[in-house]
Amino acid sequence: MNMSFTTQYLEESIELIKKLDAKTIEDVATGLASVRAGGGRLFILGVGGSAGHAGHAVNDFRKICGFEAYAPTDNVSELTARVNDEGWDTCFVEWLRGSRLRAGDGVLVFSVGGGNRDKNVSVNVVRSLELAREVGAKIFGIVGRDGGFTKQVADACVLIPTVAAERTTPHTEGFCAVVWHLLVSHPALQIAATKWESVR
Repeated sequence: MNMSFTTQYLEESIELIKKLDAKTIEDVATGLASVRAGGGRLFILGVGGSAGHAGHAVNDFRKICGFEAYAPTDNVSELTARVNDEGWDTCFVEWLRGSRLRAGDGVLVFSVGGGNRDKNVSVNVVRSLELAREVGAKIFGIVGRDGGFTKQVADACVLIPTVAAERTTPHTEGFCAVVWHLLVSHPALQIAATKWESVR
């Protein structure tokens, strides 16, 4: 009997989660905790579905973990003005300049491929990370495929393994959410209770 698509997808998910590197996730958690302890801010970058994750994660890192956190995609007026007037490639990096990104801050990237200047994919992410390195901000990522530029330059980067190449994007984006929810629940980061756990 042929396996249903649902069963196949779930089995791929089980395989993927078994391949996640727990130590790297711990490294991201402790790195983020160090940024917060030093009074650093957290800037979360993502494009497409990852932009949706970024906005959600900003909420959780602020509310649950006590971070001062922001995402450029949460202000659609500024984002579209920058894209319209200055171009896509610089829309994030110029927002970070305007936010006075500095040493001690953290940049967290959610991305299927991590950015690649040569292939002209997510160049806005690449340019933002170049600025982060220039100013001495810490870089973290949750990315798929080979990790791209994010993995090359990150202080700690979780790589979502590819278990079915034809489903790289849904698996990466789905497990990005799993990992950052793990992070905001991590004892090194969580400082406030979530609502439903306290309702009796």
